[in-house]
Amino acid sequence: MELIDSVRQLAKVYTERKDTIQTEEATKNALIMPFIMALGYNVFDPSEVIPEYTADMGIKRGERVDYAIIRDGKPIMLIEAKWSGEELDVGKESQLMRYFNVTPAKIGILTNGHEYRFYTDLDQDNIMDTMPFLQFSICDINEQIVRELKRFTKSAFKIEEIASTASELKYTGAMKNYLMEQLQEPSDDFVEHMARKVFTGKLTQNAKEKFKSITKKAFTQFISDRVSDRLASALSEEKAANTPEEKQDDNAPEVPAEPKSKIVTTQDEIDGYNAVKAILRSKIDVKRITLKDTINYCNVLLDGNARKPLCRFFFNNPKNKAVIFYDNPQSESEKIPVATIDDIYLHADKIEATLNMYLAQDAEKGTKKAQPTESE
Repeated sequence: MELIDSVRQLAKVYTERKDTIQTEEATKNALIMPFIMALGYNVFDPSEVIPEYTADMGIKRGERVDYAIIRDGKPIMLIEAKWSGEELDVGKESQLMRYFNVTPAKIGILTNGHEYRFYTDLDQDNIMDTMPFLQFSICDINEQIVRELKRFTKSAFKIEEIASTASELKYTGAMKNYLMEQLQEPSDDFVEHMARKVFTGKLTQNAKEKFKSITKKAFTQFISDRVSDRLASALSEEKAANTPEEKQDDNAPEVPAEPKSKIVTTQDEIDGYNAVKAILRSKIDVKRITLKDTINYCNVLLDGNARKPLCRFFFNNPKNKAVIFYDNPQSESEKIPVATIDDIYLHADKIEATLNMYLAQDAEKGTKKAQPTESE
């Protein structure tokens, strides 16, 4: 099984069983040991993986790190495990740090089975950094993360190559996290920095409050525009690739052009579609979210299924935009006016509730299908 498939399978296990995983040991058995095996290490071979690894640390004796991955008799990676319901807050890496500092291992991993943080010693030799250089959730895996994760597999592990990319990963990751924080809630310093780039007047408190809203909106629109450009470019390339090249024949009779389709997907509809994908990106693979346009409205569907609408856009009239949400199946669908496409983000809870409703229905169907009949 490919690494990405193994990780996705673990994400499925976590999603389905997280409510029943109530202890650290259960987390190890259900999530962490399978993850180690996905990297190619045999958890049942003590020459490769040692559970409850002990190292003498002066007066602190008897403390153990949960797993040590071994090569040539020496630890190369240390793994500190927490219960899956426990947050990996600041300070949780302290025990891992103590072991890292007294063993030859150059990689320390802190995990609760679904979130993973990888550490090394970029700031000071043999002293574990306080900031991870790689951080991800198995529920939000992508190809870039998988490419980096492959460096830690048994067949590819080379500490020199990992060290050469760790610094860039660490700081690009930190910058991305910072930008995400500013997107959600711009700090005063960030707002002031942005405002001074475009505003020459005096930055009073009222002006700062105004620019805080402007900064957040500009940030959101910038990302939406970039995504829309990429989507439009991809659609254009796909259309060009699927259009056969016509040969000109001067003697051929003139064929009247076919009438153009009355269905036109507008930029507003594409922007709205991108907004829905942005809202649900952390919940599911965005490839499952599709756009289905009609003459009168535009549907955003789950898995291209017309019976699973996430929302419906009515954007043909620029002065009277509206959206239907489907979060409450007991009530009649109601058109909710939106002044701008960004207003869709104000209803993110409705879109997420609709997705959760469909996922719960699918899970229930799967459970019923898996139950044996009386004849069995």
